[in-house]
Amino acid sequence: MKEISVPDIGDFKEVEVIEVLVKPGDTIAAEQSLLTVESDKATMEIPAPGAGIVKELRIKVGDKVSQGTPILLLEESGAAAPAAAPKPVPAAAKPTTAPAAPAGEPMTVKVPDIGDFKDIEVIEILVKAGDAVAKEQSLITLESDKATMEIPSPAAGVVQELRVKTGDKVSEGAAILLLKAGAGAAGPAPAAAAAPAPAAPSLVAAAVRPPVPVEPQEAMHAKPHASPSVRKFARELGVDLARVRGSGPKARVLHADVQAFVKGALAAVPAGAPAAKGGALPFNLPAWPDVDFAKFGPVEAKPLTRLQKLSGPNLHRNWVSIPHVTQFDEADITDLEAFRKSNTADTEKQGFKLTMLAFLIKACVTALRQHPNFNSSLDRTGENLMVKKYYNIGVAVDTPDGLVVPVVRDADRKGVFDVAKELAEISRLARDKKLKPGDMQGGTFSISSLGGIGGTAFTPIINAPEVAILGVSKSALRPVWDGKAFVPRLMLPLSLSYDHRVIDGAAAARFTAYLASVLGDIRRTLL
Repeated sequence: MKEISVPDIGDFKEVEVIEVLVKPGDTIAAEQSLLTVESDKATMEIPAPGAGIVKELRIKVGDKVSQGTPILLLEESGAAAPAAAPKPVPAAAKPTTAPAAPAGEPMTVKVPDIGDFKDIEVIEILVKAGDAVAKEQSLITLESDKATMEIPSPAAGVVQELRVKTGDKVSEGAAILLLKAGAGAAGPAPAAAAAPAPAAPSLVAAAVRPPVPVEPQEAMHAKPHASPSVRKFARELGVDLARVRGSGPKARVLHADVQAFVKGALAAVPAGAPAAKGGALPFNLPAWPDVDFAKFGPVEAKPLTRLQKLSGPNLHRNWVSIPHVTQFDEADITDLEAFRKSNTADTEKQGFKLTMLAFLIKACVTALRQHPNFNSSLDRTGENLMVKKYYNIGVAVDTPDGLVVPVVRDADRKGVFDVAKELAEISRLARDKKLKPGDMQGGTFSISSLGGIGGTAFTPIINAPEVAILGVSKSALRPVWDGKAFVPRLMLPLSLSYDHRVIDGAAAARFTAYLASVLGDIRRTLL
């Protein structure tokens, strides 16, 4: 005989037993839920540490328990788990407990007695038409302001038709689905078939039992939102649900989320490979949800371009691995724009267009010289800052296949006209898909200009291993106070995204302020 006690449940003490899930004589499996306790903050299940037969209960509903409180006496056994073992609630009811239906006709599965709960919202549909379900398999999940519960199937069979949808309000007796009992149903496991069937509990107990917002081992951490079946699945795989990002309603952790988490963990690092430094991400992301969009309306499958396929993973890596912060500012470019327009005719005669972007590149070089940390990169270890003494400015170019970022090399050694000519050439090569890989390498700072399209501000993604990128939006005339009156000035919105590991907010504010002053008086580029 072994006395089973309440395990470590964190800081929770004197929590109330709201449900006892076993009784004397029941054969239980390891990790099968024994009882459900509830505090004012959470509900949790207490699992069995091993398999055996329950000889005596030491607690009852309403008791207050803490860590170490005796739960029951267990006669340990090495026998295989009974049929009810895989489910937290041993609801292996005999066929007579299911509503009878004429042979060959589907039965209507309804919401059973769920106590005082009425008009509860359906937050998750766990099956679909055509699915084969086993007896006691969860069909839907309901949630009130006090509890979440799953409704199990009273019999095995095939789902013919769903009668509810997510968001519906249901009460006892509400139709859930039509079930053709026995047809193609997933039968119990062979081991379960040979095991002795436990006494059939009432359907009420199976339905009312709330799931577990926290596992005992999770009690001191985040309280993930998941159903009992998902929690059981996570326990079997050794997954801490607090680390799993839920994709269901209200960030609910689904079965697929747990699977994706495990797959991501297995694929994160090759077997035997040492832990990477600097470049390795300290977390795994769940797989993208697989949704059948066609069931909601007409769709068209349009493959991603080769460019999108190549750039997407890098953009994703940069976004999730770099602590982005964006500093917003404005530059008065009234005089600069007038100067640009006054030279447009001359440059057009020479076969190129003098754009504001050329001035932006020269202004950025001047600002980078004054603030060299913006012209740097972290090394792979993440422990050293590589400050570059050259100025290669990447420029995002819009093409039919997506954005590419060719680099204007040695921008500090070129005049505005030279930069403008090079911009025209690399833009043409980008649109003609003639850029070479080397044309897009070696950048120290990037500019993403949407001025020709519109917008007021945005957050550009840093182009790693760079530590900053400047976003430029459409300029606009605005009234600006000059000390005596409001005068119309052409203001250019600036959006500077920076790596907070390298650059702090004060430095970013100084950089944009200095850049704005340079754009306000381009003569500063000569200093």
